[in-house]
Amino acid sequence: MKNTNSYRLSISSLASACAAVLLAACGGGGSAESTTAAQTTVTAEQAQIVAAADTSASSTSSVTVQPAETAAVDAATGTQPSANPVDAGTTNETAPSPVSENSPATSTPAPAPAPAPAPTPAPTPAPAPTPAPAPAAVMPYGQSSTAYTLTFSEEFNSYNTSVWNDHIWYESSNATKNYTVEDGKLKIWPQRDASGNFFNRTIDTDGKYYQTYGYFEMEAKLPYGKGTWPAFWLFNHEAGAHPYRPEIDILEAYAGGGPNSGWSDSALRPTAFASTVWPNGIEGGPHAGSKTFQNLGDLSAGFHKYAVKWEPNKITFYFDGKEMYSVNASMSNRMYMILDLWYGSASGSADNSTPQGKSNSFEVNYVRAWQFK
Repeated sequence: MKNTNSYRLSISSLASACAAVLLAACGGGGSAESTTAAQTTVTAEQAQIVAAADTSASSTSSVTVQPAETAAVDAATGTQPSANPVDAGTTNETAPSPVSENSPATSTPAPAPAPAPAPTPAPTPAPAPTPAPAPAAVMPYGQSSTAYTLTFSEEFNSYNTSVWNDHIWYESSNATKNYTVEDGKLKIWPQRDASGNFFNRTIDTDGKYYQTYGYFEMEAKLPYGKGTWPAFWLFNHEAGAHPYRPEIDILEAYAGGGPNSGWSDSALRPTAFASTVWPNGIEGGPHAGSKTFQNLGDLSAGFHKYAVKWEPNKITFYFDGKEMYSVNASMSNRMYMILDLWYGSASGSADNSTPQGKSNSFEVNYVRAWQFK
């Protein structure tokens, strides 16, 4: 190590100068001039140290030097010297700025509070759905809506075997299928069976639904051709074997009669039907009343309403809501409903000219019954 004595002298002088500055800063005596002289001495001594360091380029030792002003302040305030070393060979290092004891502390301003989020508005409740209007009560066509209560309604959305039989009680059901329910309608059509014969088909509520008094209505389109005999009627056979009845024939049509009979036109399309009341239970015996309604147009071309109002002492028949005929008669036995396609009577016998198949059906759109209120 070189110039050891020179370094020791310089450090000793620097320490004396620092003590003088400290005394002046603390008000321990000394004039302004002595303070200035001490500061000048410190600066001169510091220059000597830097010069000595420059002449010792071969030395690898470095000295940590703290500026005199900073050292004096640190000594007065008790602040520890900076831990950052200064390379003795570096002359352009910027000394840290002196910190005054009385300097106000610099504080980082607190960040402005984040604005409170705007409250999410409550969703507007969906409007309550408007309730569907109650379906209008089904009433007899052309009758007062306040006079009846619906008791039976068959709209033929399916064939319900818990309501309907497919044969009359004294016959067995023919295995040849000539009826169906489709498109919301019951369809019964002329058909030969396995033996080659036309056969009766009866659809009824015998043993499953009965009613005494009330209003009974069917909407239907009739078949045409030789031998066809469609019917809608009420019947009761509970008191004994056939031919016991009361019976109310609401509709019977005989398209095979031809134009001279008054039942049909020249194409054997039905243009008339008859209604009859049988109260006494004698087959072929006297009836209470019967009437044929003619010149109604082709009843196989479209749907019409056939109905009866059965009161304790009066029976009245209707066609498309229009009163057609009434009979004074008393019939108190309960009865069930029958829809059928038979052959014969005033229509004659079915033959090869009789159109077969579903396209010539007795089509029933609905059957309904009401009771008097």
